[in-house]
Amino acid sequence: MIMTEAQTDTAPRMDRALLAKLTGGLGDSKTLQRLCADFGQLYVEFLPDVFHSETGLHMQVHYNGHESGLMTDLIADLGDNVSLADGQLRNWSPNFVLACGNSFVITLMENLLGALPETIQEPIERPLSQIELDLAVMVYDKIANVLRSGVNAAGGFEPLLEKAHNAEDRPKPEEDHVDEYAVTVKLGITLGTVTSEFYLVIPQKALLKTVVTMPKSKGQGGKSKKEWQEQIAEQVRRSQVTLEARIRLDSLTLSTVSRLVAGDVIPFRDKGDVMVDVSANGKNLYVCEFGRAGENYTVRVKDNVSSEDEILKHLMS
Repeated sequence: MIMTEAQTDTAPRMDRALLAKLTGGLGDSKTLQRLCADFGQLYVEFLPDVFHSETGLHMQVHYNGHESGLMTDLIADLGDNVSLADGQLRNWSPNFVLACGNSFVITLMENLLGALPETIQEPIERPLSQIELDLAVMVYDKIANVLRSGVNAAGGFEPLLEKAHNAEDRPKPEEDHVDEYAVTVKLGITLGTVTSEFYLVIPQKALLKTVVTMPKSKGQGGKSKKEWQEQIAEQVRRSQVTLEARIRLDSLTLSTVSRLVAGDVIPFRDKGDVMVDVSANGKNLYVCEFGRAGENYTVRVKDNVSSEDEILKHLMS
């Protein structure tokens, strides 16, 4: 008996970009350029007034162009020196991403804590602390509300934002994640002598249906500068802080130190009550007395090195 191998013809797979164009998920360069420029104009006109009305700070916003590509790639291209927040706006887009350069959030924090503008320098590149991420939440809230006020989303729904996170903490997409085409709207923001950027990463399927309109009124009620400062201070009071205790030991010669082995004992410098310096984030906070309660070693606060206001200001910076 002769066996024949059945041949099955499979239809060629449609090109991803072509499919996206046919289904409204990928626009031509001219349309994308116009829509992104409209978003740029919206933020140039509106965002500085929102921040000034609530913080008293003057800042400038300028449009830096746009990038087009797959959403996952665009987010990765933002680099590590940003924080991000995933968002959605009902009747407009179920998924967009806001991102902001860390230097802007750090500089804003310094300004809100009362630092003189001429003393604020370009921050070093680093992830945001938890307290700075909490401030970033307020920043993203303002950016998202400007977005809501300028797009034609029916119903007047508020944008919903996930918790802000550093780029290094962003989870990787699931293996079965289906990517989509998007644009990154790039905007520069200058506060004092420091210039940074913030970004809107918008799926093109939502963008291509958008009509950007300038709000009729630039005035928006919101928190005052004092309220922002009080909210930051309250967050600091609720934040977990790692304390460090340092006990001064007796001085030894380098020759003795070099010969120390496991089991050797180094005496405390203090012969009576053993004093301990307690610090957080590199700043001395309290002078304490070393002791023991049951099986636990303890320290008892004897004196404050800094006032409460000084401690809060240090921990927020």
